[in-house]
Amino acid sequence: MTARTVTARRRPVGRARRRHSRRRGAVLLATAALLGVAAALLAPLLQHAVREARLPLRHEDIIRQQARAKQLDPALVAGVIYAESKFRARTSRTGAKGLMQIQPSTARFIARRSGATSFELRDLGTPQVNIAYGSYYLRYLIDRYDGDEILAIAAYNGGETNLDRWISESGRRGLVFTADQIPFTETRAYVRRVQRARDDYRHTYRRELGL
Repeated sequence: MTARTVTARRRPVGRARRRHSRRRGAVLLATAALLGVAAALLAPLLQHAVREARLPLRHEDIIRQQARAKQLDPALVAGVIYAESKFRARTSRTGAKGLMQIQPSTARFIARRSGATSFELRDLGTPQVNIAYGSYYLRYLIDRYDGDEILAIAAYNGGETNLDRWISESGRRGLVFTADQIPFTETRAYVRRVQRARDDYRHTYRRELGL
């Protein structure tokens, strides 16, 4: 067999290898393109999942509605829900119920004050009722403490009686308070937690909360 014949036979093999290489390159490019499209589609879903895990938000339509009706900052309502239950409705060991962890005695007070005639404690398991009652109570506390949001948040956690006693003993009635001045460790930490959550919700969920 001559060298010319061997060379002639090798040419088809070389062309086949080149064709195979081109096909493999095309497949790789197509795969990369598909992966890019998939990443672009999945990225928002992943970001949403991460955001929801870190700072959950549910029932934003009810929050917007009740905040508007009670003249409240919707981010504050969301912040209280986050601090109380992280948007997981439950009943605490002390009997506080639902998303905003409302005590039965507080719920009955709100029902009487707001003129609700058919209220039952089991209604607090309904997000609409729970957020409506919690928002009502927040508005009541803000008004009671002359617009002082810090004192209102503190009373929501520690109770009006305890807070009134502290204000009276401090001799600072009518003055502006900061969270650092609250003497109750648990309540002081609660106020800070609500404030941080309120700011986070304002920044993260502006559209959802109608801000």
